[in-house]
Amino acid sequence: MAEFKLDKSNPWYRDDDESILEIYDIETGTSEVIKEFDYLIEAPNWSPDGKFLTYNSDGKIFKFDLETKESTEVFTDYVNNCNNDHVLSPDGKSIAVSHGTKEDHKSRIYTVSLDGGIPRLITPMAPSYLHGWSPDGKTLAYCAERNGNFDIYTIPVEGGEETRLTTAEDLDDGSEYDSAGEYIWFNSVRSGLMQAWRMKADGSEQTQMTFDEEWNTWFPHISPDRTKVVMLAYKKGDVKPNEHVPHKYVELRLMNADGSDVKTIVKLFGGQGTINVNSWAPDSKKFAFVRYRIRGQEV
Repeated sequence: MAEFKLDKSNPWYRDDDESILEIYDIETGTSEVIKEFDYLIEAPNWSPDGKFLTYNSDGKIFKFDLETKESTEVFTDYVNNCNNDHVLSPDGKSIAVSHGTKEDHKSRIYTVSLDGGIPRLITPMAPSYLHGWSPDGKTLAYCAERNGNFDIYTIPVEGGEETRLTTAEDLDDGSEYDSAGEYIWFNSVRSGLMQAWRMKADGSEQTQMTFDEEWNTWFPHISPDRTKVVMLAYKKGDVKPNEHVPHKYVELRLMNADGSDVKTIVKLFGGQGTINVNSWAPDSKKFAFVRYRIRGQEV
């Protein structure tokens, strides 16, 4: 873990955060509270078999059984400073995590069995923030800062040479594969505000998919059936376009995969940690997210 503590005056101070794990049903348009935590949890993933979620908390990874509503820590040995950028393998047997290493506190990507084990380092270069695992299980997609610019990269799941897919100035982030492995969805600030984009898995045909003039749109998550996209949106002016901070009033927005019919479905207090990684259920009918409150405060 990092060897420092943030002061309460710091906007990133989160020791007083309480977390509400919810599941939204797109067919009924309703959200159900699954469990409340009196501490910070972030970024649920939904397992391919539909039986559990994974999330990060206090630098560790947990499995949350959807039937029992109980959490179990995944043993990751020395990889104990995990952030909210983690993805399950297509077969649901492993998880790839982004971990701030002890030496420099910069994020690097590791893979480890969900049954627990010794992690394997995939990206020696840092910082690297994982967001996608190809459906054939062979490739990871991630955001990385190299030479002062944040772009989308891919790398073989066993490690090796990374491939740069974007070259736009400033920030490209949130890269994840669709279930066919045809497209990588991501968000980019290249148009001025943060917007949702997609490209072919080889980096070609980079195409803007949202054109919101009042929103900074983050983390477009494509449903397993490739028909819907859920996104996190910050109101223009609440944050800089390249920021995704906590403790903001944000909205979850839903659109068709062709970019049509964009609409707000949930308004909440959250931001960082709410829905950083894909959390769609395997049936494409529901997704998980986290809203927050600050202990002792009305939000």
